[in-house]
Amino acid sequence: MPIAPAVPSPSPPSSRFRRLLLPALLVLLALAAGIGLREPSPPDEPRFVLAAKTMVEGGDWLVPRRGREFYAEKPPVFMWMQAASWTLLRDWRVAFLLPSLLAALATLWLVQDAAWRLWGTRHAPWAAGALFACLQFGLQAKRAQIDMVLVALTTLSLWALLRYLLESRERRWLALGMFAAGLGTVTKGVGFLPVLVLLPWLWARRQRPGPSGGHAAAEAALALAAFIAGSAVWLAPLGIALLRQSDPALQAYARELLFRQTGTRYVNAWHHVQPAWYYAQTIMTLWLPGALLLPWLLPAWWRRLRRGDPRHMLLLGWVALVLLFFSLSPGKREVYVFPALPAGCLAAAPLLPALFRRAGVQWLMTGWLLLCGAVLLGAAASGLSAAAWATHLGERRGIAAADMRTLLWALGALGTAAWGLAAALRGRRVAFALVVFVALLWTSYGLALAPALDDSSSGRALMREVSAEIGAQGELGAIAWREQHMLQAGRPMHEFGFRRPWHLQWRDAAAWVAQAPDRRWLWLPERALGPCVDRGQARMLGHASREDWWLVPGTAIQPRCSVPAFARDDG
Repeated sequence: MPIAPAVPSPSPPSSRFRRLLLPALLVLLALAAGIGLREPSPPDEPRFVLAAKTMVEGGDWLVPRRGREFYAEKPPVFMWMQAASWTLLRDWRVAFLLPSLLAALATLWLVQDAAWRLWGTRHAPWAAGALFACLQFGLQAKRAQIDMVLVALTTLSLWALLRYLLESRERRWLALGMFAAGLGTVTKGVGFLPVLVLLPWLWARRQRPGPSGGHAAAEAALALAAFIAGSAVWLAPLGIALLRQSDPALQAYARELLFRQTGTRYVNAWHHVQPAWYYAQTIMTLWLPGALLLPWLLPAWWRRLRRGDPRHMLLLGWVALVLLFFSLSPGKREVYVFPALPAGCLAAAPLLPALFRRAGVQWLMTGWLLLCGAVLLGAAASGLSAAAWATHLGERRGIAAADMRTLLWALGALGTAAWGLAAALRGRRVAFALVVFVALLWTSYGLALAPALDDSSSGRALMREVSAEIGAQGELGAIAWREQHMLQAGRPMHEFGFRRPWHLQWRDAAAWVAQAPDRRWLWLPERALGPCVDRGQARMLGHASREDWWLVPGTAIQPRCSVPAFARDDG
């Protein structure tokens, strides 16, 4: 039987739709603003788009590739979505961002629907608005990274499991929740996390015992079958390929992805090593402005947990388990705890109307708006007056003077809007002011800030200079290359491996250049130049990805010169 207390009878879906239509359009415009106005930017976007393009051009969608090599750091599901988007739209500048946009909109809908079911009609906009207002949500919604799609799947799984556990024991919700968790697992390895909600549910059952629904074994079998079905979307064809083929590279790919990039990376991370308290600073920065409410939320949550409210026990228990799970691993990144944010907003939703009636909360949030406005206006004013930081930024990032002025004026307009909203929407209406400010923030980012930085961020300006240098007939090869350079090369770029040791890449590259040294060039970072290059003929074209990048004509490479292994080789 359901263990959730009764909530007020919700209004009909048609009434809810009309009430949420205007805020939904505002959110849609903010999140979609700028799609088609920029290219993929590091660190993750170019490699995913490169793999998706290879799928489309080569026809092999089973295993993603980075150049000639298998890309074993992430499963292919997100890249499938990008490739499918391109197949429909035929425009990579739109297609590469579309999965994140759709995932963000789906997550917001799931959160408001879950709040409607758990707390009633009044609290649905508060839950979705709280999620939209948190900085990390918009950051991921505007980026072509796996994490926004992962969070859509974990939120779908949690939404369905909560309906099964709290609303009704209909098995279709159990099956959907476990299928989404399985699909999330082959999207990114931690997609299984929603299953952990069963632990606080078992605790809630102990606190509020009731008649058993029976058929526990059948339900467990259904849950396992649904999870396997979700993960089999990719693991089944991969397993068939492994059985049919004896390709050592495919076998190595499966071992790397299924073991080293999952279990080993969790237990013994080799990068992004951070202290156990790392996620406290993530919450206090990327979950702003919602994190400012924690002094009020934490005591209120504790009171509800002591009363045994199963809704808060499941939501907050799951958030705590997610934070604990990632805190136990030495490797930590801000996006790892992103799946917990929607559940945290759901848990806060029934408390927010009362909180925003408090004068202290109103003043705090107004102060947040004023602070944001002051920072933005200060940056704009100093930049437009030719401050050293703005000049340095423009030179370092290769931002044209006109683009720099556009960026600074956009910051000034956004700061002015923050102050205007703080003045016009005082008192309890400051909650709406926060949502409008965040919508303006992401609209400005999409229409002005990201396009102004695009030439330098995407590597397009650098590769345009390379193309001008080598001419239309020149052929370009690359050693120790970056994905954004291959995407923006504007011509086929010959590569000799991505993870291969640099001296082995050099061996093949030198042989390739020797066949036509007058028209073949090599593109590589300074650390990979080696002893066989006449630097007098080579040219350093620019700085990107914390490297100085050199263009080396074939005539500058000494014939029959052997490149030894590099002391520091990131290849």
